[in-house]
Amino acid sequence: MKKKSIVIIVGLAVLIGAGAWYLGRGGESAAPGEQQAGTPAAGEKNGKGGAQPPAIVNVVAPQRQDVPVVLQANASVTPVSTVDLHPQTTSTIRKVHIKEGQFVKAGELMFSLDDRSERANIDKARAQMARDAATFADLERQYKRSEELFAQKFIAQSAVDTLKSQRDSARALVGAGQAALQAEQVNASYSAIRAPMAGRVGAINVFPGSLVQLSTSLTTITQLDPINIAFSVPEAALGELLAAQKSGAVTVEALGTAGAKAASGKLSFIDNTVDPLAGSIKVKALFDNKATSLWPGQYVTARVTVQTIRNAVVIPQAAIISNSRGTFVYVVDADQSAKQVPVTRLHAFGVNAAVSGLNGDEKVITEGKQNLRPGGKVKLAEAANPARAGKSAVAAQ
Repeated sequence: MKKKSIVIIVGLAVLIGAGAWYLGRGGESAAPGEQQAGTPAAGEKNGKGGAQPPAIVNVVAPQRQDVPVVLQANASVTPVSTVDLHPQTTSTIRKVHIKEGQFVKAGELMFSLDDRSERANIDKARAQMARDAATFADLERQYKRSEELFAQKFIAQSAVDTLKSQRDSARALVGAGQAALQAEQVNASYSAIRAPMAGRVGAINVFPGSLVQLSTSLTTITQLDPINIAFSVPEAALGELLAAQKSGAVTVEALGTAGAKAASGKLSFIDNTVDPLAGSIKVKALFDNKATSLWPGQYVTARVTVQTIRNAVVIPQAAIISNSRGTFVYVVDADQSAKQVPVTRLHAFGVNAAVSGLNGDEKVITEGKQNLRPGGKVKLAEAANPARAGKSAVAAQ
């Protein structure tokens, strides 16, 4: 058993040694081939004197144009005012004078309540006032006679004073009666419910014969013209927005569904506090809405033009490079080399951006800039491949 184990161990050692010898011999034979394959590459690298070929690039000419600085935000349409109509007394609906969706004018009669009790109270107050007025007139006559009798020494001064006090009391009762009559007339006026403002009537929740109380909602009236849109803008834009408002009226556009015509209004309100959680501030704009193109509760896109950069230099955003060294672009110098020019991005819109730092007559590199170094030679793609010249010209536009 011991001899058999020794034979197995020796056999394994022989196999391992043979494998190691074979692998070592294969690596030695492959090395010369690799060296031969790499030799032409080294020759290619140094065969032309080590000169780096020019980089193929595409360029565009900067455009000069007025660039509006626009803030865009999601907005909702809100009415300037809306009223939820409630009765001011408990009664029964006698007549409904309006229809759902109707436009009403301020003061127009909308609902009539049962006013029989109020009219009876008015008649009662008038009768009470007439009785008090008659009593006052009688006491006024008695008081005048008492003064004549006192002058002739027929009655005492105390009798005159008593009649004067009674007359003054009757006069006060007449005044109280007039106030009570006015109060009853006010209560009776609650039976005629009129529109507090011009607007559109919403759903009507009651019908003739319905019992209504102070908590009963009859309908709503919403003012549609003019109308507001409300939205929020980032607090970083607050300075531009305030500066634009000081310069004059700020135009706001509201874009609804696709294909709908944009409505134009004016900025009307900037909130006095920035929301610290959202980092935004609430804004409103007022719109003429005679055509009722805007509807309360509708979602729209608001666009605010806070300023216009006049005669700005505009280049594609793809040409701008930002890294740890700053923000810059590559332009083609007079000797066909790449030159690094620092720029400042003033405003980005779409695929373009308005920048400062360029004169406007440079050739700005847009493609092929990833391998460029300042001073490196470049070659325009149009010169390298004339067939693409037309396509590049269109892209540059």
